[in-house]
Amino acid sequence: MPDPTVPPTPAVPLTALLARDDLALRLIAGPSDPSLVIHAAHTSEMADPYPYLLGGELLLTAGVHIPEAAGSGTYFDDYVSRIVAAGGAALGFGLAPVHDTVPRALVAACDRYGLPLIEVPPQTPFTAVARAVWQLLAQARLAELRRVTEAQQSLASAASRPDPVPSVLRQLANRLGGWTALYGPEGTDIASAGREPEAPVRGSLAELTDVVRPSGPGTPTSATHATAGTHLAAYALGTGFVLGVATPSREPGDHTIASVAAVLLTLLTGEQQSGSGAARNSALVRLLLGGTPEEVAPLLGKGDKWFVVHASPINKRDIADLGARGPVDLRLRRGARPATNHPQPPDLLATTALGAALGSTLIDPGGEVVRILLPADRAPEPHPGWTLGASDAVSPQQLTAADTQAARALARARATRTPLVRHGTRAGLAGLVPPHEAEAHARALLAPLAEHPALTETLRTWLSLHGSWDRTAVALAVHRNTVRRRIARCAALLDAELDDPDVRMELWFALRQA
Repeated sequence: MPDPTVPPTPAVPLTALLARDDLALRLIAGPSDPSLVIHAAHTSEMADPYPYLLGGELLLTAGVHIPEAAGSGTYFDDYVSRIVAAGGAALGFGLAPVHDTVPRALVAACDRYGLPLIEVPPQTPFTAVARAVWQLLAQARLAELRRVTEAQQSLASAASRPDPVPSVLRQLANRLGGWTALYGPEGTDIASAGREPEAPVRGSLAELTDVVRPSGPGTPTSATHATAGTHLAAYALGTGFVLGVATPSREPGDHTIASVAAVLLTLLTGEQQSGSGAARNSALVRLLLGGTPEEVAPLLGKGDKWFVVHASPINKRDIADLGARGPVDLRLRRGARPATNHPQPPDLLATTALGAALGSTLIDPGGEVVRILLPADRAPEPHPGWTLGASDAVSPQQLTAADTQAARALARARATRTPLVRHGTRAGLAGLVPPHEAEAHARALLAPLAEHPALTETLRTWLSLHGSWDRTAVALAVHRNTVRRRIARCAALLDAELDDPDVRMELWFALRQA
């Protein structure tokens, strides 16, 4: 676990601050270790600043708190020891207006307690020192963000390669300058990359992975340890796998970079662990080699029946028009374009989120409409930001017909601004007529439209919306006048009076059989 006394900000080397020529700072006591870092600058004239320090600060003082007889007692030892106990990184002593020189007893105390003591010249105000520290911190933060961003991009690229797991491990080892390993659910080292450490370090890392392996409530998701000059870290992937990392040091941003790799490996190993990815690949291969849906469906292990769901993202204009049908109709009457234009293809992330919400990973995100296969035990529900059309629950051999049902349901949902429309399952007139006779009647009645699919679809949509020109235009994403011309053309080809309810009913019956 991280040290709670150390601020979660990038540190800057003390040497970087001393190198600023404009400040003219001078180290006069304490260690000159290049690895010394500071996290902030704080000014205090308290005789005991301990309660006001968080750790890692450069404490600035002009010595106002120092009594006249301080050099003959333990004052400076007490003062410096309290700063060290609070985690102070260094002490800056300003010359003038109180002291012309740094007290010798203070210099000696800083040497004894190993606290760097910096002389701040009279021409350098404490605000200039504090500003310089914050500038260096900002530069360090920017460098860290740039490093993390570049690492994220390279890890994502590695995850898209033909061998994603080894590629991610190699890229992570390269970015952290260490060794990475993937441990299986049984604790076996199944893949690794980078320069392999000595056996004792590998053993310690394997033991650390057991700490994060799920064993009940309260199990940590990550853990760190140091041994033999090597920093160790373990990350639970949530699939029984564990990512182990061994690096010579712990640099800012290392945890974030390793966490990104852990997320990617969780996704990659999740499919391997569950077998769903292999099952889908097997199903795809069988279909490409001539298998039928009823032969392939059992590979997915989801049940005997399926819903087909068609989904279209609601664009901003649709949302603005919801509940405002009057203004929409007014715009259409004025000859404007319908409110709903052709929808933009949804992005992959939104599509994946929709599939997860509905409970399926069988998603076809191609085109303007997303198609999802949903097990029959998970009935489709409305989802914010989407318009859905769902078929009946059907067996695999009926999926093609169910796809058509879902498409028609989606068209009706978009036209009526309804979040979800399900295909009707009630028995109707079709049940009173033998199927072959109904189909023959439909073919004969609709024969004049056989070569005009756009006219057929317009007639079907127009009838389903009770002859509404405006809503049909919205559903088909065409102008209202286009709908009028197409319906007039349908009436001419069919030689029928479409205002007659009997004619409409017969045509609707025929279109349902088509």
